[in-house]
Amino acid sequence: MSIAIKVTKRERRRRLKSGEVVVQTRYVINFRDPITGKRKQLFFERQKDAQHKASEIAAAVVTGTYAPTPAARLDLVVEDVVQNWLNNCVGNVKERTLRGYRHVARSIIGPLLVGSKDQRTEYTLTGKMPKGTRLQPLLGPVKVADLTTADIRAWHKLLTKEVGSFTANRAKTYLQAVLALAAEDHNIRPPAMPSKLGRGRQKLKKAILTPDQVATLLKAARDDLERGIYYAFPFLTGTRPSEQLALLWDDVDFEKNLIRIRRMQEMDGTISEMTKTAAGTRDIPMSPTLRAMLLDWRVRCPRKLGELFRVFPSPGQRRAWPKGRVGGGGTLLYANFRTRFWLPAFKRLGLPYVTPHSARHCFISTLQAQGVEVGLVAKLAGHSNAVVTLGHYTQAVRGGEDAIAALERAFV
Repeated sequence: MSIAIKVTKRERRRRLKSGEVVVQTRYVINFRDPITGKRKQLFFERQKDAQHKASEIAAAVVTGTYAPTPAARLDLVVEDVVQNWLNNCVGNVKERTLRGYRHVARSIIGPLLVGSKDQRTEYTLTGKMPKGTRLQPLLGPVKVADLTTADIRAWHKLLTKEVGSFTANRAKTYLQAVLALAAEDHNIRPPAMPSKLGRGRQKLKKAILTPDQVATLLKAARDDLERGIYYAFPFLTGTRPSEQLALLWDDVDFEKNLIRIRRMQEMDGTISEMTKTAAGTRDIPMSPTLRAMLLDWRVRCPRKLGELFRVFPSPGQRRAWPKGRVGGGGTLLYANFRTRFWLPAFKRLGLPYVTPHSARHCFISTLQAQGVEVGLVAKLAGHSNAVVTLGHYTQAVRGGEDAIAALERAFV
């Protein structure tokens, strides 16, 4: 990042009380603050002082250590620090994730159209306010130095009422990250986040298969030489669907018995050379079952231009024996994966339908039920810390009888 800074000479005439006119020479630094986007001027009596300060500012911007002056910090509003947070996210997260951040940021900055969901959609698409609606200011114009916990509580309550608890809680999470970055960059003490904001709607636990049902599915997958690996893989590795579909044969290390998760597939089929989070880049050991299935699949996996490329490619068109498939080896979109591989397997086996992502929940919950420490489970799942694993992915896969039996063994 660079910045345009000009040092100009300015002569100002001042009339003293005595009537004498004096000329004051000042050297002025002119630039646009990279944080707030506002034009700034700094005045110096000596040219070398102005040039030295201009060099300091330019170096701070290039190294990413620039912070506004104490006076400028007092003028920062919430919209400024939200934009600074979004700019900081560029290059650190995927473009799709960044679009989600920008969308939710509008619920922080405002204004919010008070009306129905359809009216808000119409306003977003056309920019015209439907009849009977009004614009409600949010936190955007509030000075960060004046922001209080009460302001955040009132804002969250308004969002919950007008938009919903999910959006309100998501926006609060982002606001907390915004203020944390502002505290680092601008030496601002942010207000505490409000507590006891209400339960909102209770989130339903994701449906998962029992260990016996998974065993049935894996047995069928071993016999299904053409498609079995597609729906067995997430139960044996806990990968996200986007990670599974982006897996390349170069990522499968049979010598070290590891699967290396290094990339993910976008919804349009393109491969992103980064995972959902930094912790998502990980190595997953292969079980004997998975290793045998992958070795067998490597022999018959559709090639791309005659070479092995994707582990889970599009299958292509089947031809009469002994001719192989034609047109395979390319990108398999998530929608096709669900309709052509995932859903038919559950229908054929008579198992209750669960989503591909629920296989990840099943993987994590089963490992914990088998006594694997939560820190290791979090590492295999690609979570940055065990709090996410415990808070969102842990589900009971055994009955309460096992827990009471363990209690009995401990006490008796």
